[in-house]
Amino acid sequence: MRFEVLSSSIVVGHSELEGGDPPMGVAEGIFYPLTAYTNIQADFVASRESSQDHLNLTIRLIGGETVIPIFIKIEDFSQELDEIWITACGIDHVQYQRLFPSQYNKYFNS
Repeated sequence: MRFEVLSSSIVVGHSELEGGDPPMGVAEGIFYPLTAYTNIQADFVASRESSQDHLNLTIRLIGGETVIPIFIKIEDFSQELDEIWITACGIDHVQYQRLFPSQYNKYFNS
C-alpha cells in the first residue's frame, strides 16, 4: 500500500511504510519527497533530533483513511546518506491490523 505524507495539509511525499513493529504500533519506511517538500526540507533537517510537532504531519492511505499514530517523525539524512526515513509510532492495534495486514500477520501468525 502507498501512503501520502502531509505537512499542514500539503502533500509533501509518500511512503509504502514497508517496515514496522506491530506490537509497538510502529510503521516505517523510505520517504519519497515531492517538490513541495523542498520548501520545508530545512525544517525537517533541523528538527530530526527533536520534536516535529510544529510541522503538523499526517499520513493517509492514498484514496483512503488517515493513519492515527501518537507521533510521526521524518529523519532527513539526504545530505549525509542520500536517505529520508519516516516513522509513525503508536498506531492503534485495530487500525494497524487493517492498514498493515502483511506486517501484522507475519508477526502474530508466525
